[in-house]
Amino acid sequence: MLNITAARKARKRGIELNMTPLIDMVFILLIFFLVTTNFVRETGVDINRPTAATAVSKEKVNILIGITKDDRIFMDKREIDPRAVRANVERALAENPEGSVIIVADRKSRTGTVIKVMDGCRLAGAKNVSLAASLPSEEK
Repeated sequence: MLNITAARKARKRGIELNMTPLIDMVFILLIFFLVTTNFVRETGVDINRPTAATAVSKEKVNILIGITKDDRIFMDKREIDPRAVRANVERALAENPEGSVIIVADRKSRTGTVIKVMDGCRLAGAKNVSLAASLPSEEK
């Protein structure tokens, strides 16, 4: 008789599933994917880069500055004034002192604007300033 009443009580209670370990596992997987993901950094504008036969690919780029064909300057997907290049690069270098700067200038942008941006980067203390170019095979 005792076994029958115990079985009835067990049926009434139902089966309980503890969700805590499952939620912990989901959070651990989320953290794992966030830590191992490489985020692509972009200038925020579409730029038609000039070609160069000696162009090489850089693996780690920390600071990207874009110059459009109408000489507008973009950094971190926002437009900046040419006089503010130095301050913005100084701020970015404060976050990562070993950062390299890549200037992605449109082929129709003026050389004077590119020189102003390069000068601002050097005055900000950037040791490695490069100009972006495409290989001739990548030309559109």
